[in-house]
Amino acid sequence: MLSTGWIMLCVCWVAWAWPFAFRAPHYQKRPSITAIAPTWAGLLLEGLAIAVAVVFRQSPDHPPGLVRFLGSAGFGLIAAVLSWTAVKHLGKQFRVNAGLYEDHELVRTGPYGIVRHPIYSSVLAILLSTILLLTPWRWAVVSLSLFVAGTEIRVRTEDKLLASRFGREFAEYRKKVPAYVPFVR
Repeated sequence: MLSTGWIMLCVCWVAWAWPFAFRAPHYQKRPSITAIAPTWAGLLLEGLAIAVAVVFRQSPDHPPGLVRFLGSAGFGLIAAVLSWTAVKHLGKQFRVNAGLYEDHELVRTGPYGIVRHPIYSSVLAILLSTILLLTPWRWAVVSLSLFVAGTEIRVRTEDKLLASRFGREFAEYRKKVPAYVPFVR
């Protein structure tokens, strides 16, 4: 089951990453304000979270079992759906670094009606997919802690920027819609 698991996990990662690599608009030449340092600090911690989940793997003598395999597949599917729909709905607002374009719009459609930051939800889902298939629980806790720390930096930075631009409209949106984990405020 482990080789099947690896194949499934690789397919999930490719399906998750595809819209960021090939469907999202890159290199937009529009005036914007950008918060680069917090973005890269958050990305570093999120990247470390993924590295911990992949590097500190279960022994091949302890395959994940059917429940963890199915959970991994489920989170992988959720990750892919979220990444595709988030990129589609975000459209021209997509960017890697936290920031706002001069003509930025507050997106609240599709997955943005469920969570304010569905791209981070998709990263969490693909991380959980990886953890369930590969990672012992003690390292899973380390990985998830690093992810939450990095994502919180990025969410707070982006929320601050959005609040500065959209004021009351963003405050109402923020009250109604959780950050990146559905039903968790």
